[in-house]
Amino acid sequence: MTDNFDYRTYLRLLCICCAVVFGCYFGTYMRMPVVPLYAVTLGADTVEVGLINAAFLLTAGVLSLPLGLFSDRLGTKRIAAIGILILSASSFLVALSRTPQQLIWIYLFSGVGLAAFGPTIMAFVANISPITHLGRSYGWYTTALYCGMTLGPAMGGFVAQGAGFTLTFFISGLSIFLTFWVLIFFLPGTGAGPPRQTAQAGTTLAMVGQLLRNRPLLGCWLGTLGGCFGLGLFLTFLPLHAKDQGLSVGQIGLVFATQGIVNALSRIPFGNLSDRVSNRNWLAVAGLLGVAGSIAAFGLADRIGYFILCAAALGASMGLAFTSIGALTAEAAPPEFRGLAMGGYNAAIYLGMMLSSALMGPVIRSLGFTDGFLLTGLINLILLAGFYLLIRDFSSRLKQPVS
Repeated sequence: MTDNFDYRTYLRLLCICCAVVFGCYFGTYMRMPVVPLYAVTLGADTVEVGLINAAFLLTAGVLSLPLGLFSDRLGTKRIAAIGILILSASSFLVALSRTPQQLIWIYLFSGVGLAAFGPTIMAFVANISPITHLGRSYGWYTTALYCGMTLGPAMGGFVAQGAGFTLTFFISGLSIFLTFWVLIFFLPGTGAGPPRQTAQAGTTLAMVGQLLRNRPLLGCWLGTLGGCFGLGLFLTFLPLHAKDQGLSVGQIGLVFATQGIVNALSRIPFGNLSDRVSNRNWLAVAGLLGVAGSIAAFGLADRIGYFILCAAALGASMGLAFTSIGALTAEAAPPEFRGLAMGGYNAAIYLGMMLSSALMGPVIRSLGFTDGFLLTGLINLILLAGFYLLIRDFSSRLKQPVS
């Protein structure tokens, strides 16, 4: 990809991807801190709140891998557009729901949309970027993503506090629908990088098998799973934990905003750092270690200042870990199967959060929030050890640090 590199085209396409991902995640994450509280008003208990998010993340995780493969064959635009429409429709359906069981079914449907959208856009970013720019590309891309994830929950919390749950969900659906038109009018129709020969079915299966034996790629997926297991606990149960400690809905939105702002602002410098070092592996290890520590610390927080401090630490750790892991994932996979590799990466994100939502609900009900957060930090450390063992011998394709 470094031959005949057109920087202006690369920059234009990267900006389009950033705009699209910001709009989609802004709308989707508006409802993240609100739905658990809304579900409680419909009669849901802690376990059912966990199952609602688990349903969303289960379909997103299971379908990310095959939909990532389809994007390699059909192009990103069609798959991503379908995903955005599903996410928009699901927000409107949440506004019309009246039982926790309805929310579970709606979130199963919403997970299909996220599986269609996430891997395709990530693969597009990898395809337009030379190896020497992967870190900074994912720095800018994930900055846009986390700006959406930051402003979305903050807006959702404040709108819900001032105008109620229903209006929050309608605004969420409308903002996602506007993103659909940005994608339709501005994203190139091919949605792919350099021209490729279409693989035959047997070749595709052989390549899939080869990728599943790729230790560095499996390590990236495992590290992503571990980090997002902790993130899933934060997204699903922090609103309930913080409410137990006396925080208001607006303050909970502020905690989410702090995590997202620090996460977003750290992505660009950490992405550039990732391109400048000779080995990205240690940056990923340091970031995942920080995720484990900050998640455990949330269990001990009992006032707004402590919650904000933990949120800032989590945001910085996520920024450090996942700019490097995203670049390592793209490096470890052949260009013609980056959609599949990013599908596995996104599957690890959603399955990690799903497992946390599904498994930690009963644990928290039995042990309480403090022990639940501490146990999750320990699980993160165990998965980090597996990530290190799989990735330690992988060398970046960069021969020297990039200036």
